[in-house]
Amino acid sequence: MNRLLLILVWIALISPVFGQEKESIVQQRIEFISEQLESEDIDLTDVIQNLYYRLETPLNLNSADKESLRELNLLTDIQINDLLLHRERFGKLISIYELQSLKYWDLETIFLVLPFVKVDDRLDQLHVSFKEAIKRGDFEWYVRYQRTLEQKKGYTAPNDSVLNSNNSYYHGNADKYYTRFRYSYRTNLSLGFTAEKDPGEQFFKGAQKNGFDFYSVHAFYRGGKYLRAVALGDYQIQIGQGLNLWSGYAFGKTADAVNVKKSANSLKPYTSVDEVRFLRGGAVDLGYKNFQLTLFGSVKKVDGAVQSTDTLAVDDLDYDVGTEYVSSINITGFHRTNSEIARKGTLTETIYGGNLRYEKRNLHIGVAGVNWGYNRDFNKPVLPYNQFDFRGKNTTSVSADYSYVIRNFHFFGEASYVTHSNSWANIHGVLFALDSRATMTLVYRNYQRGYETFYNAAFAESGRMANNERGIYAGLNVNITKSWSLNTYFDLFEFPWLKYLVDQPSHGHELLVQPTYRPSRNLEIYARFRQQLRQKNSRYTDGTVTSIEDVYQRNYRINVAYKISDDFTIKSRIEYVTINRPSSKPEDGILFTQDLLYKPKKLPFDVTLRYALFDTDSYDSRLYSFEANALYVFSIPAYYYQGSRAYALIRLTLFRKMDLWVRYGIFLYNNQKTLGTGPELINKNQKSDLTVQLRLKF
Repeated sequence: MNRLLLILVWIALISPVFGQEKESIVQQRIEFISEQLESEDIDLTDVIQNLYYRLETPLNLNSADKESLRELNLLTDIQINDLLLHRERFGKLISIYELQSLKYWDLETIFLVLPFVKVDDRLDQLHVSFKEAIKRGDFEWYVRYQRTLEQKKGYTAPNDSVLNSNNSYYHGNADKYYTRFRYSYRTNLSLGFTAEKDPGEQFFKGAQKNGFDFYSVHAFYRGGKYLRAVALGDYQIQIGQGLNLWSGYAFGKTADAVNVKKSANSLKPYTSVDEVRFLRGGAVDLGYKNFQLTLFGSVKKVDGAVQSTDTLAVDDLDYDVGTEYVSSINITGFHRTNSEIARKGTLTETIYGGNLRYEKRNLHIGVAGVNWGYNRDFNKPVLPYNQFDFRGKNTTSVSADYSYVIRNFHFFGEASYVTHSNSWANIHGVLFALDSRATMTLVYRNYQRGYETFYNAAFAESGRMANNERGIYAGLNVNITKSWSLNTYFDLFEFPWLKYLVDQPSHGHELLVQPTYRPSRNLEIYARFRQQLRQKNSRYTDGTVTSIEDVYQRNYRINVAYKISDDFTIKSRIEYVTINRPSSKPEDGILFTQDLLYKPKKLPFDVTLRYALFDTDSYDSRLYSFEANALYVFSIPAYYYQGSRAYALIRLTLFRKMDLWVRYGIFLYNNQKTLGTGPELINKNQKSDLTVQLRLKF
């Protein structure tokens, strides 16, 4: 291990990096989110598709409103207010170079947004007729195929009798199919559908006689004076700072240390394949002068494990004998085994509500109310750590949120209340620019243990759900010189009640320090140190009382990138992790990745290659690393045990209307004879994956 570490450090230090290109900025945002979620199976289409759109259709800074600028997720509200105030005082921008005169826009910010914006004398038409949108729109059609090439145990059922009586086998094949058709006009009109079949699910037979396991359809229009937006089918609602309702994913703690304030897009179409975090029904956004009102309703099926009572009481709740209730909800979206198929669509979820907002250039005030309900009682087993969680059929949440910019200060926050437990949640923050080169943010949060809504995505340490947590966060970004910058944050938090695998109230902290050296647009080097302290149950126990212990995880990273020429870019990264806890031996892990990108400007193709070496003591010391893939395919695998990883991605553009992506990747493990467990078991020391995607634009 020490020899490997020395070799990789030497390689990384002599390898150079490149400056940010257009798509690399988008990939950086994806990597930010994936590092926070630490998940291999995520679909971030709805989070970053606006940036991809703006690569092809830059936002006109002379006509962009506050909402459009926020959707970039690249600017703070202070910088947005700075631009809007400049336009009020001096009129339209003459050229892009005029951005340098803005007080809180430094060169780093300008270079960051340049690929996505333009300055044009001809103002974009913000409000368009439906007829015009239909006439001038664009069509896109995606078809995708993915598969793990090695045989898994779950696909080897000996006969139908075993398959139909055992949850260790999958009913479908190992292929993953995806298709998406969308018609859009700018951001004003979107009509489309998305369909997906996961590996192991049936296709046009058995439980899936209609073909794909998941279908999503949407129709969306934005642009009227009073009727600001309409959504039918599948859509997303985002309110405030994510406490009350926020469908889809959202940014949390990232290396962009000051960008923690959420910019809610009140209503937008849904185009991802996450089978849970969206709304299905209809919504409308009405406006009059500075007021906006969003009304929405959603009814959709979710997966639940249905139980039937055989006594008069279940966990102290009175039921008639034979009454059905749901003991757990499955959010994976998989319907492969008998039990997963039996749970599909057994629970009807109903959500409706409204969000009233007052908007000015530097001020936002909003109030919202949401009613949540199921058609069956949800009554999961009561355990010490979850005894305050939601149980029953209905609950109501109400909230108020605000955002106010004054000079170089931006105040924001949200307070929310739920009726089923009479519990509150609060988050309040301030972002302030010391000058154009230094920005700091402070955020305080207090979520009571009984606070819970079906979908929320507020700033939190404890995963996606904001409850049972108190904390204070401080982030700082400083552009020290033209070449040097620093991002750092410190988050101190505590959990007043128990958590899963934590049998006592606990606390922790997280620290990140990332200096970046960028002497030119072709070279970038950054180092990162990240320390996390979380308390967990000790692995020593006498069977009666389980004590908790401090678990320290420290990550060290050096990332170097260099643009050799207009066509070639190389990236090198080395990351080292240590885990220390009193009840087990210290663990560590190391990962080295070497990427080569070939993107010739005069040829209709590009190639991305990676070779990686990794060595970790166990799955606990795993490391995640973002990998390039086809457009809207998100690959963030976990590297663990000992071995190597390689992949090749080729993109071919034909006739300017067709793009073809082909990607092959393989893991080779040195110290393993089998991989995975249960139905996912592979009786080999290798695991390879294939992705093929075709996009047509017309």
